[in-house]
Amino acid sequence: MRDIWKRTPAGLKENIIQGEKYRFTLITDRLIRMEYNENGVFEDRPTQIIWNRGLEKVPYQLVEKEDGFEIVTERMRVFYDGKPFSGNGLSAAGQEAPHPHGAVWRYGESKENLKGTARTLDEADGACELEDGLASFFGCSVIDDSKSLILTEDGWIEPRTQGGTDIYLFVYGIDFEAQLADFYAITGKTPMLPRYALGNWWSRFYEYTEESYKELITRFEKEGVPFTVSVIDMDWHLVDVDPKYGAGWTGYTWNNELFPDPERFLNWLHEHGLKTTLNLHPADGIRAYEKAYPAIAKAMGVDMEKEEPVHFDIADPDFLQKYFELVLHPMEEEGVDFWWIDWQQGNHSKMAGLDPLWMLNHYHFLDSARDGKRPMTFSRYVGPGSHRYPIGFSGDTCVTWESLQFQPYFTNTATNIGYGWWSHDIGGHMRGYKDNELAARWVQYGVFSPINRLHSTKSDFNGKEPWRFPMEIHAMMNNFLRLRHEMVPYLYTMNYRAWKEDKPLIMPLYYFEPKNQELYCRYRNQYYFGSELMVAPITTPQIDKINMGKVQVYLPEGTWIDFFLGRIYEGGHPAEMYRDIHSIPVLAKAGAIVPMTGEIQGTAVLNNPAALEIRVFGGADGRFVLYEDDNETVSYLQDVCVKTALTLNWEQGSFVIDAAQGNTELIPAERTWNIQFYGIRDTGVKVMADGEEIQPASVEYDGKKGVLTVQIPVISVDKKVEILMENAELRENPVVDEVFDFLNQAEIGFDLKQQIYNTCKKRISATAKIASVQSMGLDGDVAGALIEILSAR
Repeated sequence: MRDIWKRTPAGLKENIIQGEKYRFTLITDRLIRMEYNENGVFEDRPTQIIWNRGLEKVPYQLVEKEDGFEIVTERMRVFYDGKPFSGNGLSAAGQEAPHPHGAVWRYGESKENLKGTARTLDEADGACELEDGLASFFGCSVIDDSKSLILTEDGWIEPRTQGGTDIYLFVYGIDFEAQLADFYAITGKTPMLPRYALGNWWSRFYEYTEESYKELITRFEKEGVPFTVSVIDMDWHLVDVDPKYGAGWTGYTWNNELFPDPERFLNWLHEHGLKTTLNLHPADGIRAYEKAYPAIAKAMGVDMEKEEPVHFDIADPDFLQKYFELVLHPMEEEGVDFWWIDWQQGNHSKMAGLDPLWMLNHYHFLDSARDGKRPMTFSRYVGPGSHRYPIGFSGDTCVTWESLQFQPYFTNTATNIGYGWWSHDIGGHMRGYKDNELAARWVQYGVFSPINRLHSTKSDFNGKEPWRFPMEIHAMMNNFLRLRHEMVPYLYTMNYRAWKEDKPLIMPLYYFEPKNQELYCRYRNQYYFGSELMVAPITTPQIDKINMGKVQVYLPEGTWIDFFLGRIYEGGHPAEMYRDIHSIPVLAKAGAIVPMTGEIQGTAVLNNPAALEIRVFGGADGRFVLYEDDNETVSYLQDVCVKTALTLNWEQGSFVIDAAQGNTELIPAERTWNIQFYGIRDTGVKVMADGEEIQPASVEYDGKKGVLTVQIPVISVDKKVEILMENAELRENPVVDEVFDFLNQAEIGFDLKQQIYNTCKKRISATAKIASVQSMGLDGDVAGALIEILSAR
């Protein structure tokens, strides 16, 4: 099995302080490994969690004390009394200010932890308990590696036999980004996903037939709604089995009554731009009725005449190899692209301390890297280091507002343990109730979550097909699902960024303003969505009379432009934002550049597009480097790619598309460019290609949204394109028009509407208008929605 990671498990000798029963290994000047073993035996091999300890030479001082010694680096002090680790004898503190509270960590403590994630959301109806993460407002956190198993030189695993304590102390204060980067350095990077994983996934626990599934996909195609992944839940295989074999939860044989020709079906899905994953519950092994039974039974030496089952023994390397080769690989040859490892059968195995789920994730991932293919799994979280095996399946949530309300926070905190690619059951899985608005808001969140996988349980009434909902919501869902595919060029670049720069797609606000204490609790559902966007999903029901949802939003310093509305905000303060069912607050910082595409149907999104649409948000300089590669192999590890720099110089009024750099055979030789400048006044433009003026295909201005669109005809990717604006200025928000639109749909008295509207049309300051509105004794949310419009900019 191919391993895409390089490991340097042993610590550097010059970073080690060792005694008879203890060993300290400095990994960085803020990260230290601390071991204690009564037998004086220490481990230098990689473990299930930690793979790299020899990162860099760390300058330090060893200061002898009467009762022990201190290890002092530029940023950390560690005190140890030479005895078995205890709260009195082992402590640490940061050297640099500001360190929260001047805190001192003591062995065994975990304080003010900002949490990580959880193994599953199965049956969660709202919040669930989360494990600790790395980020802590206290400034120190620990990963305990004492019980994890060892990775041996031959690629297998074995238990630790010597016992002892083996912990990693992070003393990073509130420098969360640096802490996360060093965590990835010692545990391994997050690998890149194949391009198709970033599109829409269709998933449903339902007894589809080949024909009904084709009808479903054909309906989506007629509606112009794209998908890239088809998730076939457990009914793909035989489930009604003879009781003498046990239950039908585990299965490896297609149900030919539902799918008479699996290879034909999978080929049809491929022709329509869909990759396929099948659900596995492997715990019951391979039994006598399975198609693969004769081959694996013979290979494993079981008595076929007695129909002895081939037990699922994850701790047996011989079984594991034959399981892949004789059971799964033949189905992959038929067209299965990857596996959904839906392990729910506990965490015990024949090897002491071995959780079968970890083994499934690790070896499925390695096996899927055959023939240079970019590996990917779809499975559950199993502790620190799980980010190496994307994508995560978060489990079966209840269909309630409480579940939706918890998911953004749950996803945000997963960043604190480096887990960036959660896939939720968008729309919820089971129980709960039908609520059209809930379904709509969940889809909106899904589009702006790491993986957008619509899912539902086996119920005739619990489907997520947009046409099941009222016309307005149906149209909105379709538009958002199209938007997800339009955003794939941006998402794919963020996929590369997550691997190359160790920055997950989703990052909490407090990573960038760690001294702002309000960000830790009050805005816990708000997050950065890649380098250019900030999202505040609406996760509560809309407000009667104004027909809008509301969310508390924090606006960082600077200028922000609404991705959907074009409304401009000045930041540096909190705000209440109101949105109708057609959007949520998605804010682009001034100077943001978001590459998109209109090529979203069929197989188009699986490839690098020939037509690119670039959203450019005015008000400040900006730069974005579009990343592209072959989308499906591991050649990105050798930097086989294409990069195209996109640069906005706001003061000069220029936007430049540099010539593509790298292996340009990976992208179309020519492209069209549709550049949409958001938040600016109408102005004249001139387009240059390699210094010579060319005529744009069209130049249009949308006054309602403040969007100037410049369409550039087909041009070689080797040419440098420059758009020069005669007068690059931010526009004023169309306040009166926005007030009218809000009042027109609000369900309040006509006379009151007219009074408000007349006030807002007056030639007085925004402050005066707000004061007038506040003096009218309006309902709180009527006033709140108006104040958002009047105070935006």
